[in-house]
Amino acid sequence: MNAPAPPLPIRALIAPVTPLQQNCTIVWCARTRKAAIIDPGGEVPRLMAALKEHDLTLEKIWITHGHLDHAGGTAALKDLTGVPIEGPHPDDAFWIDQIDASGAKWGMPEAKGFTPDRWLHDGDVVTLGETAFEVIHCPGHTPGHIVFFNRAARFAQVGDVLFQGSIGRTDFPRGNYQDLIDAITGKLWPLGDDVRFVPGHGPMSTFGQERLTNPFVADAVLAGE
Repeated sequence: MNAPAPPLPIRALIAPVTPLQQNCTIVWCARTRKAAIIDPGGEVPRLMAALKEHDLTLEKIWITHGHLDHAGGTAALKDLTGVPIEGPHPDDAFWIDQIDASGAKWGMPEAKGFTPDRWLHDGDVVTLGETAFEVIHCPGHTPGHIVFFNRAARFAQVGDVLFQGSIGRTDFPRGNYQDLIDAITGKLWPLGDDVRFVPGHGPMSTFGQERLTNPFVADAVLAGE
């Protein structure tokens, strides 16, 4: 008789925000109910209401990269809660510095730039309640893009590195297509085919499914088959 699977150490709620429908994620430690909001692009009152609805205590703000739709609500959330901002990698500072101007351009004047309390680097670890997430630097879409990975839950928040059936754009300033392909195949695939991931936009998938079917990074595509 098989033993029951152990309970997952984390829970997650996906809340698409902004006109660009970016996947902001509220992730929390299942034991302590301490939460992090990953990529609060906007709609901060809605995110605060979700925390209250699920009886969560916000402990951290985590940022995968500095684009407006992922980070535009960060300053407002920090002003409201006082919790620390962790991420992205410092190579995305120039993107964060452009958030005010980008917000005005895209009809999101409430979006403001910020300074993280902690810049993150490859190999760093961030904690949430009694859980820990590994930080993986995955440049290409932006130079300072990072991924948050919880090994115990087999869960990753990958921002705009990888999507179901696609990959991040690399035509922005300091984007690099080969860097992105190398990050996906060299840093994400070794984590395991069973890892479920939340992309920056669209539905969840697994690394294994993308290795089979993604027209940009499937194993067969990269092998030239």
